[in-house]
Amino acid sequence: MSEDRCNVLLVQPRFVVGSFWNYQATCEMIGAKYPAPPLGLITIAAMLPESWDVRLVDWNTQDLDDADIAWADLVMTGGMLPQQPSTLAVIERCKAHGVPVAVGGPDVTTSPDMYAHAEFRVTGEAEGILDKLVDAWRAGERSGLFNAERFKADVTSTPVPRFDLLNFRDYTQICVQYSRGCPFTCEFCDIIEIYGRVPRTKTSEQMLAELQALYDLGYRGNVDFVDDNLIGNKKAVKAFLPELIAWQKAHKYPFMLSTEASLNLADDPDLLQMMRDAGFFTVFIGIESPDAEILNATRKKQNTRRDIAASVHRIYEAGIFVLAGFIVGFDEEKASVADPICGLIEDAAIPVSMAGLLFALPETQLTRRLEREGRLHPGHSLADGDLGDQCTAGLNFDTLRPRAEILKDYRRIIDHIYSPENYLARVRRVVGMLDMSGPNGDLTRPRLKKDLSEFARISWQLTVRRPEHRKPYLKLLWYCLKNNPRALNAAIILYALFVHLGPFSRYVLGEIDRQIEDVESGVWQRPQDRPLVGKPWREPSMEAAQ
Repeated sequence: MSEDRCNVLLVQPRFVVGSFWNYQATCEMIGAKYPAPPLGLITIAAMLPESWDVRLVDWNTQDLDDADIAWADLVMTGGMLPQQPSTLAVIERCKAHGVPVAVGGPDVTTSPDMYAHAEFRVTGEAEGILDKLVDAWRAGERSGLFNAERFKADVTSTPVPRFDLLNFRDYTQICVQYSRGCPFTCEFCDIIEIYGRVPRTKTSEQMLAELQALYDLGYRGNVDFVDDNLIGNKKAVKAFLPELIAWQKAHKYPFMLSTEASLNLADDPDLLQMMRDAGFFTVFIGIESPDAEILNATRKKQNTRRDIAASVHRIYEAGIFVLAGFIVGFDEEKASVADPICGLIEDAAIPVSMAGLLFALPETQLTRRLEREGRLHPGHSLADGDLGDQCTAGLNFDTLRPRAEILKDYRRIIDHIYSPENYLARVRRVVGMLDMSGPNGDLTRPRLKKDLSEFARISWQLTVRRPEHRKPYLKLLWYCLKNNPRALNAAIILYALFVHLGPFSRYVLGEIDRQIEDVESGVWQRPQDRPLVGKPWREPSMEAAQ
């Protein structure tokens, strides 16, 4: 190996097996292997010297073989907290082969000591610091710590990701990123700790170049803007959206778009109209709680200034359906929160609601407060056991309300919102409210062939391979065709997501039952001290929905 060449293996660590977000059964049903590719790693790939040879292994979609590691001069890996066990496993495997590892990403940024065994650690955003790692490697250094200055990365210098390293068929969506940072101060959120409160955006030219690269590689389908709050910088996004609309029109709308935004999106009719015209079909919104006292105490005040259900309905009226997040376990909970949360989910008609138990993430205002109060459980990770999110691994602190009461509330919420009859009733309400007169309701769009192929595959899976779904699925299709045929794609997507969420919710209920029993019997152990033995995943009974 000369100093101008290097074999770099990029390894996306596995997310832990069970998660609300991995949509495992849904992916299998439509022929994909995982929801989304490793955008961070393929962006890193584009920042490496052109003379370096780069390979990518996404351990969520393929095996990581010893031969892959043996080929490499340097392995680059890292990711989020739920990937921590896998990232550590990658480091140990590389050490066994004598191959140095560089680890980066959000988890090493907030918990660098966890990765002390890696030869190289890169904390913070890669722009402005990765070149120092490259220079050190070329100079013969084989270890080092590289800390980026916080919130200073110039995202206008970020290159087009190496989309060519991906197998598009492996994923249900492909990701891009427009901005980093969020202007709000939510106590439990780590985004503002990692990326800051002043959203930084790419230029319109950058974003259109990324979309063009995907288009030229032949990709058609869902493109997800992974921004933690797409509208954090409203002035910038309003300047970008007209150019995005023009690009989509010129290319005959090859992409359906999704993203995450704050609820104040509903306050701006012009912004909603532009998002609809650009082809956005869904948005994730963190609602957290219907209780204004809780929202104020956790510094999510932006959600107290509006009628939440009415705000969601305004987004539906723009032809965009909402996925939402809710949290149970806040200190300010005075009594049962199950009925208010379930009531809001029903009033707003939100089928996909990510209800989780509060988890104090590393380096957040919440964690620092709990540490001061002596209430934090050190060592408790979202990656404990087989489940990788706060559906079962939350409450990593001494709660003010009795733990058993919180768990029972949470159990009632999950049982209610993911019963087949309740879920599908909300889907029907959404179908009735969506105004699909925008581009995503155009049933003659050029990607119709792809849409028809996916429709045929999903329909065969749900009527032949999974006969328990046949009657409720066909009833939903008939309802949609009678009431809002242009919303057919949205109805199918929401049903397909339930194929994962239904069985996953039953698994969560089994683990929560175990935790309640342990707490009430006095033998409860912190999750890091015991194995996870929830009931096996199983299909929920579809009889009530039929």
